[in-house]
Amino acid sequence: MSEKPFLLLTFCTIFFVLLFSGCYEPVVPPKLKAEPQAETIMPVAQYYVAGTSLRGRPIMYVVLGQGHDVTFILASIHGNEQGGTPLVQNLVVHLQQNEHLLKGRRIVLLPVANPDGRALNSRYNANGVDLNRNFPTANRVSNEKSGEAGLSEPESCAIEHIIQRYSPDRVVSIHQVVDTGPEGLATLVPGGCIDYDGPGEVLAGHMAQYCSLPIQKLGARPGSLGSYAGLDLGIPIITLELPYRADQLSEQILWQRYGTALLGAIVYPDRPQ
Repeated sequence: MSEKPFLLLTFCTIFFVLLFSGCYEPVVPPKLKAEPQAETIMPVAQYYVAGTSLRGRPIMYVVLGQGHDVTFILASIHGNEQGGTPLVQNLVVHLQQNEHLLKGRRIVLLPVANPDGRALNSRYNANGVDLNRNFPTANRVSNEKSGEAGLSEPESCAIEHIIQRYSPDRVVSIHQVVDTGPEGLATLVPGGCIDYDGPGEVLAGHMAQYCSLPIQKLGARPGSLGSYAGLDLGIPIITLELPYRADQLSEQILWQRYGTALLGAIVYPDRPQ
């Protein structure tokens, strides 16, 4: 073989080896970027202070939604009936995660109506007054336990302030069976019940569809929130009496058992979705 053909063959061999041996970089198609996911924006929970307890604790409540249909739910007006507080706190989160429930509605939530009593694990406030007997009702009786006058206590004034400010269409006050005497609710209704005052009977029946608590009319107590809202102001009001020792249940179990009943009150007369 002559020298020229040999050099030509060698050059071509080297060229093709270099061409296909990775000495060039193939064109790599650009990777497709995933479409950006829309951020989930939770409804804003607005926090307000309705007043201050006798010992300086803020009485804080939460407002969600801006609709005209207003529900007011409160817990722990008796400081030793604490099962309702985690229920209301979980309700705040649930409503933020289920924004459709807020359409056309405003929900006002007061997790701890008696912060001093709750800190002391006492039915009463720091003055020894039963806040659920301290409202200016037509059936009110003034004495040491109910206060020298209606709204003599800052905590009951805070509740009254919320009612006057938001004019709720319905009120739910969450209690818990604790009285163990012969006439106490722990003896009469140890499993709890749904009580109502004023025009609240139909609302009570609606809520009873979503929990195991029976409806039981206990009667409007002198100076109670039930008497004030239900009888004097004509607002449907429910006293949701949780069972004896409900505060010893986990937050998850409390919500599973009674959360839907609270949602039923909020969406009344519709069914909670």
